[in-house]
Amino acid sequence: MAIRKLYAGAKLRDLRARLGLTQKDFAAKLGISLPYLNQMENNNRPVSTTVVLALAQEFGFDVTELGQGDAERLVTDMREALADPIFAETPPLADLRLTASNAPALARAFLEVHRAYRQTHERLARLDEALGREGAQLQASPWEEVRDFFHYCDNYIDAMDRAAEHYAKLLAGEGDIRAAAIARLRLKGVKVEVSQDPALRSFDSARQVLTLSSLAPPETQTFQLLVQVALLRQNELLEATLDLARFQTDAARAICKLGLANYFAGAAMMPYTAFLAAAQETRHDLELLAARFGASIEQVAHRLSTLQRPGAKGIPFFFARVDQAGTITKRHSATRLQFARYGGACPLWNVHRAFETPGHFLRQLAETPDGVRYVLLARDVTKRGGHFNAPVRRYAMALGCEVKHARALVYADGMDLDRDGAFEPIGISCRICERTDCHQRSVPPLEKTLSITPHRRDILPYALD
Repeated sequence: MAIRKLYAGAKLRDLRARLGLTQKDFAAKLGISLPYLNQMENNNRPVSTTVVLALAQEFGFDVTELGQGDAERLVTDMREALADPIFAETPPLADLRLTASNAPALARAFLEVHRAYRQTHERLARLDEALGREGAQLQASPWEEVRDFFHYCDNYIDAMDRAAEHYAKLLAGEGDIRAAAIARLRLKGVKVEVSQDPALRSFDSARQVLTLSSLAPPETQTFQLLVQVALLRQNELLEATLDLARFQTDAARAICKLGLANYFAGAAMMPYTAFLAAAQETRHDLELLAARFGASIEQVAHRLSTLQRPGAKGIPFFFARVDQAGTITKRHSATRLQFARYGGACPLWNVHRAFETPGHFLRQLAETPDGVRYVLLARDVTKRGGHFNAPVRRYAMALGCEVKHARALVYADGMDLDRDGAFEPIGISCRICERTDCHQRSVPPLEKTLSITPHRRDILPYALD
């Protein structure tokens, strides 16, 4: 198998800028010539083994980050955007990769422009009155803005994660985390009450009373308690993180603040170092981890997708949650697999079958069109309202990683990892999927030519050339 050359010019330039070094000084510290460094920074040459070793020894740089980051995600996002019918043709994949590697800011600007166009089109379709008002501006949906913030952070926020871990350590000797957090809030003048209010969490700032719903499961009550702790005791850190994000709207900032508070809550319930060690010890058994940390299966799966701390990384997982219509309601990925930004998940994924077998884990070996193979896990998630007339919300969650990590997963035991035929072909989005023989295709790929034969009807009403 051919070894893939490593081109990481943008990361080298970014590291040099953070260190405040000129190209000449940086080249000297790496033990290479100035022209050689210039060629690597412009992706005219791959990063050599000598440079990789020098980065680790001279600067303590986590060299695994050279092969990760935004490039593949930008390529996936650009391909999906360019599949829009407004574009006459899609540039070659090599050109997209070159743009993502050499000009990531330009790639993101393109995605912002396309998103603005798409939202304008949608608003016009809905006869949105806001477009007719003087001074109305076109901007990204606040929800999408926040989603992309976490997307390009690998769903790992270092400052919040470390603050949550520190908080958990402070409480470690004071009993279980819920009782200890309530006691500490009481010392700060905040009283915690439990009632049958259907609202999961309600804080009365005037009375300094936090009310949790007794109708919610214990793990949900603990999570919501810690969310409020973050909002009350970590406000400066939350605001500083939001300042760095530079959101376009106050709505996006407010949504992200709650998202960061949720992140803190999950990281406090499952502190990074202890949780990573437990995950490795149990071979990522979600049920054992849930019991050990007093969390739900979904909370554990979500937390596994965040274990990307530099120098202490866990397995890169993706995590997704879909509703019964197949719409992705949550998506996070530290893997090369990226989800469709618009629409639902590939119907060939086992996550859609999880609704048919409630309470059971479904396993799947799958291969994406780029040839990468994954171990996928799916299970239904039922959220009850706590009383007879309350609506029941049903979702399915998906968790997965590349097959090279399969030996570290209890769920891969007994699976035929070495047989090519064991891996089911899946895709990302029909519009950009390259597979020509998919029996579940909903729309033809825009990069292929359609061939129509009136007197022949196969599984699909067209052939792809």
